[in-house]
Amino acid sequence: MKFLLDTNAIAEPCRKAPSAAFLRRLREHTGALIISSVTWHEALYGMHRMPEGKRKQAVRDYLSDVVRATMSVLPYDATAADWHARERARLGARGKTVPFADGQIAAVAATNGATLVTANIRDFRVFDGLRVEDWSR
Repeated sequence: MKFLLDTNAIAEPCRKAPSAAFLRRLREHTGALIISSVTWHEALYGMHRMPEGKRKQAVRDYLSDVVRATMSVLPYDATAADWHARERARLGARGKTVPFADGQIAAVAATNGATLVTANIRDFRVFDGLRVEDWSR
């Protein structure tokens, strides 16, 4: 089984007090972890917005030496775009609006048969056919 990490999931190890439960699950599934190109963008964007200094360098090193070195970055491709468009239309007909990037991340997970790992389960439960887990509990 593959686990696609949401942006908050790849950021968890960088917190001052990361969840021990999350770190344990991360170690347990080494080799089965992937991210979407959308998450990669969000992580890089956050890093580039940081002021120069030790913290930014630590995040840069983590993204390069841990995330990019050990996790495949899956694209938001035509298959994911189709899935996302159908889900946006279905949810829109029910009066639900979901942040565009969340829909893209969900689409990459769903179309690649991966379970999405996020601390924001509530934001992703609205999508049909998407497996979601919160490893921080």
